[in-house]
Amino acid sequence: MITDGGSVANCLDSATRCANNAKMSKRKLTRQQAWRIEKIQGERAKRADKRGAQAEESLATGELGPERHGLVTAHFGTQVEVESAPGQRSRCHMRANLEGLVTGDQVIWCDGDPMGVIVAQQERQSVLSRPDPYGKLKPVAANIDQIVVVIAPLPEPHAFLIDRYLVAAETVHIEPVILLNKTDLLESDPALQRKMDELLAIYPTLGYRILHTCSRQGGLEELHGALRERTSVFVGQSGVGKSSLVNALLPEADLRVGGLSQSTSKGTHTTTTATLFHLPSGGSLIDSPGIREFGLWHMSREQVEQGFREFRPLLGTCKFRDCRHVHEPGCAILQALEKGTISELRMNSYRHIVAGLEDG
Repeated sequence: MITDGGSVANCLDSATRCANNAKMSKRKLTRQQAWRIEKIQGERAKRADKRGAQAEESLATGELGPERHGLVTAHFGTQVEVESAPGQRSRCHMRANLEGLVTGDQVIWCDGDPMGVIVAQQERQSVLSRPDPYGKLKPVAANIDQIVVVIAPLPEPHAFLIDRYLVAAETVHIEPVILLNKTDLLESDPALQRKMDELLAIYPTLGYRILHTCSRQGGLEELHGALRERTSVFVGQSGVGKSSLVNALLPEADLRVGGLSQSTSKGTHTTTTATLFHLPSGGSLIDSPGIREFGLWHMSREQVEQGFREFRPLLGTCKFRDCRHVHEPGCAILQALEKGTISELRMNSYRHIVAGLEDG
């Protein structure tokens, strides 16, 4: 997610797409568009109220079973799948005030006929969110210990994209790990191997762990160890092999796998809902829909700065309190860049992300 230094034009294109997406998300709606959205939301609210009334009635009349603890393992529109014990999963309705549930949430639910009801949501330890097409943050998964950023030699990765995932993980205080998949593609291509080495060289120096896998040739021991006793989520471009990795880790999952588009060299989306799987090692894995562009335009410049680990010791030490780290005299970040303490690649990523915020 080869390098910014070797392909600045590609990164600028990616930054432009991100900025354009941000502009579109904030563009003023026409009266007809606003009316349609309001109508759809009104209909959803009515359905939610009806479900809530039915749930309340069932609770009041004692038609539901006793309260039980559960784990949301999948989300299907107005329903969720809840696990109450190993191998015991049930479909449940949600009360009207609980529509924000996502895979990984801990809940309280009551069994019923024909379907149970979620009656309460327990406090989250962490939540991963991303902006929806309207610019509003939408939770993707909850109670995660680890975000695995999956990249591959193809589709073509960029430091800018990797850094956006890392900033997102740092902001929500979830440990990120970088996973280079499809390593078999590097064995017969020394030039591509060098590009990948150059792309990833900076991250171990910043404390990020890098794993290497190839789901077609085995060699998943390192990944098994990283996932053990943790709740992890795979993120990354479509086509990098997330679903293939899940199938290799859990053959019984039998996820649909899509190849790369011949016209765009990008992956085709195959995963439609976030689903939680338990691993033999004792950990859990949430497979989430592929994300081509992980926008950060909902964040402030100060939040982005905090998302770069090497920036943190220097923040607040610039000559000017409102320093933007562009060309200001006495800028601690620019001085570190000149000394090599901060890499040009990472600085480019920071500038591209901030440019997307400002253009939005």
